[in-house]
Amino acid sequence: MLDFGIKDILDILIVAMLLYYVYRLMKSSGTLSLFYGVLLFIVIWVVASEIFGMRMTGTILDKFMGIGLIVLVILFQDQIKRFLIDIGSQRKLKVFRKLFRHDDRDDEVLHASVMAVVYACMSMSKSKTGALICVQRRVPLGDYEKTGDIIDADINVRLIENIFFKNSPLHDGAMIISDHRIKSVGCILPVSHDMNVPKNFGLRHRAALGLSQVTDAVCVVVSEETGHISVADNGSLKSKVSTSDLEHFLSDALAIN
Repeated sequence: MLDFGIKDILDILIVAMLLYYVYRLMKSSGTLSLFYGVLLFIVIWVVASEIFGMRMTGTILDKFMGIGLIVLVILFQDQIKRFLIDIGSQRKLKVFRKLFRHDDRDDEVLHASVMAVVYACMSMSKSKTGALICVQRRVPLGDYEKTGDIIDADINVRLIENIFFKNSPLHDGAMIISDHRIKSVGCILPVSHDMNVPKNFGLRHRAALGLSQVTDAVCVVVSEETGHISVADNGSLKSKVSTSDLEHFLSDALAIN
């Protein structure tokens, strides 16, 4: 008779939660097929070595597991960093802290920052001025900030429009916002290779999607061809975003800063 107790139930729940987190991470980064491959390999390894006691096969698979873990850490270091930050920085902790240090001035700063970006995007949308604005959440974007020019300026409508003006030398790169400040402009972002991205989306859209796949940043794209506003968040791209939806995305992102 099997001895199945509370400890075994907790063990199964912990493994299930870890697999769910890894599944979400792989799905958002477009590497879900790799997740299934690794999961199948682990199942074969457990069945061969633990259930059937196949020593030779188990030994070979043990060696592959040791090397495979190192390779996975190297290939997916950005995703692993995001995974660990998500575990240690849940929204509930932020809400709990705000219960004890709420300040009306914080709401005013948040609203001013959000509306400045919204108005700038609306203006650039009307003039079909291409733009890419990334808002940091919990995962630091310091490495990407260094690829551009550090300006550390207040969030201002005119400043955003001037930076993305077609004749500006910085209009092709991305703008990174964190701590309610424009930290850097002209930044280079990782490009998504997701085959499901519509062909009419350009490099800005792929860069926005790419950053949202390896970090939790919210990226806003203004199309230079159509003037439509798109938002990349959590590895997915939403096109033709309305003003109210854009305000919601930005409020959610900047509230974490």
